[in-house]
Amino acid sequence: MKKILFLLLFCISIPVSAQLGFCKGSKGDPIFQEDFGSNSGYGNQLPSGTTNYTYVRRDPAPGQYAISDIVGQNNTTWHPYFPETISGGRALLIDADYNAGKFYQTQISDLCENTSYEFSAFVMNIYDRMETICPNGGIPVNVRFEIWDEKDKELLAEASTGNIPSTSAPEWEQYALTFQSEPGQETVILKMYNNGIGGCGNDLAIDDIIFRSCGDLTEVTTITEETSFTICESDAPQAVELMATPDFSAYDNHYFQWQESADHVNWADIAGETDEFFESPQLNETRYYRVKVAEDQVNLDDNLCSTVSESFKVSFVENPSKPVSNGDLIACGNESFPELSVNVQSDESVNWYIDETGGVPIAENTITYTPEAPGIYYAEAVKTGFECGGSKRIAVSFDVADNPEVEDEALQLCEGSEIQLNAGVEAADYVWNTGEDTREITISEPGEYLVNVTNKVGCSSEKNIVVNLVDIAGIDEIISDENRVIIKPENEGDFEYSLDGINFQTNNEFEASGGIYTAYIRDRAGCSTISEKFPHIVTPKFITPNGDGYNDTFQIQGLSYFDSSEISIYDRYGKLLITGKGEHFSWDGTFDNRQLPADDYWYEVKIEGFKPRKGNFTLKH
Repeated sequence: MKKILFLLLFCISIPVSAQLGFCKGSKGDPIFQEDFGSNSGYGNQLPSGTTNYTYVRRDPAPGQYAISDIVGQNNTTWHPYFPETISGGRALLIDADYNAGKFYQTQISDLCENTSYEFSAFVMNIYDRMETICPNGGIPVNVRFEIWDEKDKELLAEASTGNIPSTSAPEWEQYALTFQSEPGQETVILKMYNNGIGGCGNDLAIDDIIFRSCGDLTEVTTITEETSFTICESDAPQAVELMATPDFSAYDNHYFQWQESADHVNWADIAGETDEFFESPQLNETRYYRVKVAEDQVNLDDNLCSTVSESFKVSFVENPSKPVSNGDLIACGNESFPELSVNVQSDESVNWYIDETGGVPIAENTITYTPEAPGIYYAEAVKTGFECGGSKRIAVSFDVADNPEVEDEALQLCEGSEIQLNAGVEAADYVWNTGEDTREITISEPGEYLVNVTNKVGCSSEKNIVVNLVDIAGIDEIISDENRVIIKPENEGDFEYSLDGINFQTNNEFEASGGIYTAYIRDRAGCSTISEKFPHIVTPKFITPNGDGYNDTFQIQGLSYFDSSEISIYDRYGKLLITGKGEHFSWDGTFDNRQLPADDYWYEVKIEGFKPRKGNFTLKH
């Protein structure tokens, strides 16, 4: 578990070799680490002379200690668990004695002379502040650390944590101080004191006591101060010039040893490379470099007496393989354009082009691309995070296919008969709303019929065919109006008309001279045809008996086609004014040899074999 590290500035006494707080530079491997065991449960008691507290295998009472990962089992006022420290597992549990004093001492050996060190430890107040037994959160924890020479005569460094109050949740804090070993010094003694008094509270746990060398923070860069270096396959092999720059935070003198690694785990010294500058051999693979730094030449060969910089990575970037296409795509004309896509390795990204080579990307860092028009597009793989050349490009095509061209229809069905419906186009698949799957179907009922037509590339269109029952044809009236014949149907419908039974038209008006005709009407579906024979006579709308030779008399044309006819003229009151044979009938607008006034007059024509025809005309002066 990640720790929250607190930098505590300690008030320490006189030794000039001591420094406050954590090591600000690079750190070496631990030369000593007491983690009290990583297993679970209770551990064995400490070696003789380490503490004068009494060992127990439970939650300790004042003046007692335990080594365990179990806490708060017997003492319910304590936190019930430990957050994880660096090592995890067990910790040292202390219930402070009523009298302040030393509770822990151990000897640390194998130190290097003339070397800066960091001592650190995790400390926790284990009293649960949410409990109310101890007033004001209980007595705070306060621990003093002291480091003495191996003869226990000279105090090299000391510091106190200050008061560590109880918390409502378990929480470790790490404390540290730095000091420098003296010439010939290989051993120190660590002592821990309880600065507080016993009572309600002052219960603590300690874990991960660590001693490690402390050196300058040394940065490795190129001589142009770049923190990384990349070799592209197309530019390989290449060498890199590096330099080590310490910050002088701990060392006054610096001795260097460059190291290299192929896997960032196993490191080896590079023979003869002991200067602050280093030039690598010609490289065509990834390598890691770091520099080991010591303040004294004698400590450079000892990992416990020196520090190392952060590693510097020289990345060798191979040209990626070309992407793998997920297939060419076709969109139908009524669809949105789809995404083209390719697959590459997890450390690669893709740029898209309209050119097979060269050109400017139309999209970058994406394995998908939505085209704006049909065409061929090219995908190129590049290593993510590197400015190296791309792979060979793979072509991915996109085309737009036409949907089947269909036209809706409106058809008529003769009552009691069948009609064939046709999808209208040659296609690969047909689906009718009747459940049928052929291009043509036969139906006998009116209604709305839908067919989904799909072509060979999977594009489809829907055709709508509305089938209505045919309107029944019938003649209501045949009107002879001067030179016009009008055939009026009995009802509205989609009909055709004819006067000869051969030539039909949708217009029900015809131009015709007088005579005997047959009127025809039929529905356009051809279900039935109705005919009626009728006489067509041309009757004037007005007469002007003024002697100018135009419209001087009332005469009806066409009566010569009939064997027998008779015409009668009436005034508006129904008085018969004149009657006579129709073929040669003529009336000049007089009665009893006097001119009649201008007015409307009525006529009746009787033709043998036909219904009488009546109408009116106007006499004008």
